[in-house]
Amino acid sequence: MLELRNGFLNYLKVERNSSPLTLKSYGEDLDSLFEYFKERVGFLPAPAAVTIQQLRGYVAYLHECQYARTTIARRLACLRSLFKFAVRDGACDSNPAKALRTPRVGRKLPAFLSVEQLATLLEAPPANQPLGLRDRAMLETLYTAGLRVSELVGLNMSDWDEGQGVLKVRGKGRKERIAPVGSFAARALARWKEVRKVSEKARPAEKDAFFLNKNGKRLTTRSVGRLLEKYLQLTGLDSAATPHTLRHSFATHLLDGGADLRSVQELLGHKSLTTTQIYTHVSTRRMRETYENAHPHAARQRPVE
Repeated sequence: MLELRNGFLNYLKVERNSSPLTLKSYGEDLDSLFEYFKERVGFLPAPAAVTIQQLRGYVAYLHECQYARTTIARRLACLRSLFKFAVRDGACDSNPAKALRTPRVGRKLPAFLSVEQLATLLEAPPANQPLGLRDRAMLETLYTAGLRVSELVGLNMSDWDEGQGVLKVRGKGRKERIAPVGSFAARALARWKEVRKVSEKARPAEKDAFFLNKNGKRLTTRSVGRLLEKYLQLTGLDSAATPHTLRHSFATHLLDGGADLRSVQELLGHKSLTTTQIYTHVSTRRMRETYENAHPHAARQRPVE
């Protein structure tokens, strides 16, 4: 089983281009299964010896431990992928995890900031300081191009086509897409580019990084989160917002402005349209609230008896 685990994770890394976070999560999921086997069975069975009954016992154990449904669903997805790989690799004749039922997971509506709130946030970084110009460019790009924070910090100087006004973005699975950039973000990027300074001690891979920290090295996702938190506190906006909230705001505002769902899917880099459809629920809810607040015969009131 340990050999299968290592081969599976290597397959995800090399052939599927999975992110380090995905590899870490799947590794932890498999370790959880192995610990269960050692505790309940006493040893790690060979992949071909694992039964559906044992895996159902593991799922019951996860429920007993009161893991969140999202966690259980992810671990079941990991098991299916593991044994699918085992079948392909000849370690199993069939996939014992295929028949496992995934618990229903309710999808929360994504949080977002209003246009007015974003205008306040984007003006917060000081425009008379190099790092302030960097932060303005960073926040503008997250919102205007709808980037994931990992995509933002992964940007290189060569990814910015100033003439065309587009960015080359590497998304999940290292899939590339072209992201158009609006005039506000383009100006912010140009101003940051003028004052950007690379550290002499920076590694070759860091020297081409578009967004740098105060030491002249590539900015990290954690640093972006901390910077956003600082500006949220400074402006008095929702402190629970994250860099991904700006991406949610990007999609919501596009749909509110009349963009079609397929175009939003392409701009976000979503593989499935189903993933993008969650934003239609946000727009529908806002439309309903606006209707009920504005129309004299729409308010939900009890009829007068």
